[in-house]
Amino acid sequence: VQLQASGGGSVQAGGSLILSCAASGFTLDYNTVGWFRQAPGKEREGVACIRRGGGLVYADSVKGRFTISRDNAKNTVYLQMHSLKPEDTAVYYCARGRGSSYYLSCISSNFGSWGQGTLVTVSS
Repeated sequence: VQLQASGGGSVQAGGSLILSCAASGFTLDYNTVGWFRQAPGKEREGVACIRRGGGLVYADSVKGRFTISRDNAKNTVYLQMHSLKPEDTAVYYCARGRGSSYYLSCISSNFGSWGQGTLVTVSS
């Protein structure tokens, strides 16, 4: 099982980025995949998850600005990020959920098989 996150970069506040998480070794539509982020000096937090079955979960801080989606044919999960704010600055990780629940909570302890992370920097 491998996950490869990409698409990070530096943008100004109000800008947009699209992150990609290429998965291998498992099938997306039978698993939950999540995006998490960790800012310097802060704990890792859940940003958005797409559950087995297609249910979507977002952190309150990103609702209305971020959209998670998946392309089963490409085995890739995306995170579209709009109206970016300086507080969105962090290393973003994607991860595969443990188990086969359709209702997995989007918290890091429920996830394993982490990708290497991609840095997003938003300047004011």
